[in-house]
Amino acid sequence: MTASDAPRIDTSRPHPARVYDWWLGGKDNYPVDEELARRILAVDGTVVRGARANRRFMQRAVRTVAEAGIRQFLDIGTGIPTEPNLHQVAQEVAPSSRVVYADNDPIVLRHAQALLHSTPEGATNYVHADVREPDTILRLAAETLDFSQPAALSLVALTHYLGDEAYGLLTRYVDALAPGSFLILSQVTPDLSPQAIEKAAEQFRRSGTPFFPRSLAEFSRFFDGLELLGPGVIPVSGWRPGPEDVAAQAEGIVPVYAGVARKA
Repeated sequence: MTASDAPRIDTSRPHPARVYDWWLGGKDNYPVDEELARRILAVDGTVVRGARANRRFMQRAVRTVAEAGIRQFLDIGTGIPTEPNLHQVAQEVAPSSRVVYADNDPIVLRHAQALLHSTPEGATNYVHADVREPDTILRLAAETLDFSQPAALSLVALTHYLGDEAYGLLTRYVDALAPGSFLILSQVTPDLSPQAIEKAAEQFRRSGTPFFPRSLAEFSRFFDGLELLGPGVIPVSGWRPGPEDVAAQAEGIVPVYAGVARKA
């Protein structure tokens, strides 16, 4: 699908990717998205820190698995492109890296061109589909990626928009990966700031967006059968932190768990 084929953008309802974009200071959002973003920020002062921490975690995790030899990446729920994009991080480590992005927000499709600026040695592609369509995503991603070889599957700040079906979906995607592949995840948790997260979740639900914060045990379940990389499942800013993350931790908690695991 090309940008000219894009479905109409529904500006009557907020979209999580565009709300996230507003928190990051982006311009790819509408008044309805800003309204929800501000309401959530009013009840949960951690959300801007969380959005920034998630982006930094993605960069650290991608760099980690690229340095471990991964040259293929499937990023589902990529959201609005915010540089550096995943392919820029991966291709900085290994210019031959191949990356497929998948998202269901039409506004992301409009930015697909920015996501497709690959190195000459590598490749990038974009699939316009919902995470709940694993057969479609995997089939189209296979036009760029070779799933008989190890790959990294990234769902950063996405699973909290999925209910119990998330476990079956993750199993379906991981089953399609070759041994030696990696899973990169982050997810909002009620463990670290229960009252604020419940208020934020209520704002999402009132807007028509399902929201499912998960406990440590519930989030860790996504990694069942996989080998967690150290330091395991941990608050996002503490996962192999760089200097910027260490400094950010002084600003306060970020109620988001993160983890990276390898398929044996």
